[in-house]
Amino acid sequence: MGKAAAVGTAVVVCAAVGVAVGVARRRRRREAELQGSAEADRKRRAAAVIEEVERSLSTPTALLRSIADAMVSEMERGLRGDIHSQLKMLISYVDNLPTGDEHGLYYALDLGGTNFRVLRVQLGGREKRVVKQQYEEVSIPPHLMVGSSMELFDFIAAALAKFVDTEGEDFHLPEGRQRELGFTFSFPVNQTSISSGTLIKWTKGFSVNGTVGADVVSELSKAMERQGLDMKVTALVNDTVGTLAGGRYMDNDVVAAVILGTGTNAAYVEHANAIPKWTGLLPKSGNMVINTEWGSFKSDKLPLSEYDKAMDFESLNPGEQICQPCIMTPHMTSKFWELS
Repeated sequence: MGKAAAVGTAVVVCAAVGVAVGVARRRRRREAELQGSAEADRKRRAAAVIEEVERSLSTPTALLRSIADAMVSEMERGLRGDIHSQLKMLISYVDNLPTGDEHGLYYALDLGGTNFRVLRVQLGGREKRVVKQQYEEVSIPPHLMVGSSMELFDFIAAALAKFVDTEGEDFHLPEGRQRELGFTFSFPVNQTSISSGTLIKWTKGFSVNGTVGADVVSELSKAMERQGLDMKVTALVNDTVGTLAGGRYMDNDVVAAVILGTGTNAAYVEHANAIPKWTGLLPKSGNMVINTEWGSFKSDKLPLSEYDKAMDFESLNPGEQICQPCIMTPHMTSKFWELS
């Protein structure tokens, strides 16, 4: 009897274990099914979100063509001097671009976003080209981007003076010659000469008091004087014009430049006699570099997603500079030049 009871007990235990194992397996299978269902649901929801984003940001060829046509129309209005044109098509007063034969020591200041750069370069003509160059990048404190004009330009001039003090023996300035500075100012400017221009408006998060309507070269020159820096601004250019000049220095066939950064813009070489708003004698070269300021382009054809609208709403200048790199894609840019 004792042996039979032991065997019976073992059988019962094994049966119980078997039942427990079966229950555990079914539970795990059920949990796996639930997890699989939840995972599948997450994937479906993620796919729906991606599909909606793709739809709202879609730029099919037909849409690109219509946008390019609208932009070309605004370019033509801007060249005529139509004050209602969205594209200002600003005359840069740059009628000659680098050839590669340039010699000497030159400085540059590039202001166009939350950072600015100061640079010096020793040019050695067509044979040596760029002999040596150095640059530094400086971050602009946020409070200066919404402060006064004097505060901003004093900060820039101080950084420039400090940079000039580090000029080494590899850079050669002829005796008695004043240092020359090219000022790249990447904001809409009404250019009045190769070395002067008044600010039309601030963009890219800047809202500095006392600068709109003022000559930005004069503002910088006065700041340099306050720093005791003996330097003359010989050229004022937009960053897009500067990029075009740099491209032409390397390749004589370059005729246009596009910026895709904090903002977007384009510059190109136009025939001077094709600019109706040009007054006075035509330049000897027959050409003039035009700064399109196409970041101001607006059109009901531009695909504005909820993300674009939210970003615009939170910006310092809502409704301004709608045409930004997120919309002006490289594909659209190439299509624009192809169509125009």
